[in-house]
This record gives sequence, C-alpha cells and structure tokens, in this order.
Amino acid sequence: MKFGRHTLVLGVAAFILASPLLARAVLMDTDRIQFNEVPGFVGITTATVEGDAAAGPHHSYMKMQAGFMAPLHHHTADHFVSVLAGTMIFNVDGVEYRLPAGSYFSFTEKQMHTTKCAEGEDCVLFLDARDTWDVIMDAESQADQTEVSAVGIAR
Repeated sequence: MKFGRHTLVLGVAAFILASPLLARAVLMDTDRIQFNEVPGFVGITTATVEGDAAAGPHHSYMKMQAGFMAPLHHHTADHFVSVLAGTMIFNVDGVEYRLPAGSYFSFTEKQMHTTKCAEGEDCVLFLDARDTWDVIMDAESQADQTEVSAVGIAR
C-alpha cells in the first residue's frame, strides 16, 4: 500500500498533536511526598500525589497505624487500591478478607465495608480514586450519620 506525502504529513501532525497526552508524566521521589493527618480519623495520614482529593479524581497514598479500625461505611468515589505494606482486613457482606502487602482491592458503587489494619505493622495503600474522597458512615455505626472527608468533618 502506498502512502502519499499528504498522508504522511497528516499522520505526523496527528502524532505531534497527540504526543502531549502520551508524554505526560508525574515523577515524584519520596522527599516530595508529604503526608497529612486526616481530620476525624486518628491513626490515618494521606498524601495526594496527583489530582485533588477534596475536589475530584486523584491518586494518593494512605497510611494507617497498626490496629486502626473503621466501622461499617462506604465511599462515594469508586476506588482501586494496592496494598504496599501491612495487612488490611475488610469485612464485606459478612465475609472477612485479609489482604497482605502486594494485594489489590477495589470498592465501587458505594459498597459497604469495615476496614482494619492488622496488628504488628502499619499499613500503606496506594489509591486511584475516581472522584472526591469521603467516608460515609453507616447509620447504625454512627447514629448522627457524620460524613468525614479528606478535608474535614461535615455534620
């Protein structure tokens, strides 16, 4: 098949126009990753490395102290997570799951769950959250139905 000069020029132009999308990169060494406490949750810190957890989609690290527990809750944002350190324990629909470092999990469509970082080692997670981060407690777990977000507590 022969390609004419115009086809080649158009192909190169299309590649050049698309290349900023393909060449985007976020490169961050550990010295630039800043962890902050999460209001309303003692034992959790987060570091957003891309996007804005308070405004929409983002990528962030989350550290939990060994033994940290969160009662039944859900998140508005679908999120996809890798366990980097420690062992996470979840209860979903009455079934317990133990996920050691190297494991993966996701919660979508506001799936209710409990969360715990097992004793013995702090847990570190990496999150791909598709919307603003929040934690919505189950009405039975917290009578006043407080919503805790990455930017504060709203009642």
